[in-house]
Amino acid sequence: MISNIQEWFKQHLAIDNNDSQHTIELATAVLFYEVMRADNKFEKLEQDSYRQQLNEHFSLSEAEIDSLCQLSQSQANDAADYQQFTRVINDTYGAQQKRAVLDSLWSVAYADHELSPHEDHTIRKIADLLYIPHSQFIQSKLSIKPD
Repeated sequence: MISNIQEWFKQHLAIDNNDSQHTIELATAVLFYEVMRADNKFEKLEQDSYRQQLNEHFSLSEAEIDSLCQLSQSQANDAADYQQFTRVINDTYGAQQKRAVLDSLWSVAYADHELSPHEDHTIRKIADLLYIPHSQFIQSKLSIKPD
């Protein structure tokens, strides 16, 4: 079934035959998913934020987001670490785009108006792997944090 989803993704998201676009979408989706599952709670608010952030970054159809969510969950469950995903982002994105990803990670974490220590730790690890300076990490956290 996973191979069918991956094949569908390859067919429907081909942009100028550039496979790196698929890779960046999947890598970003997996990191968003990792934050969502960090506290072992899958609340509707976080799931909605997860899907919203994917849509804002990639402007996908509902069917494409559904497939990307399924594929990212499978990839996250099989992954040993975050480095394989952050490497794709580091190779593809500049500082501003990586900051946008970081902001989205905080948006997913704060969607339920509660930041667990596990979510904070997960985002900190991802930010370190994205080579985001600690000052930007804090600025991003404070800019997204609900009042």
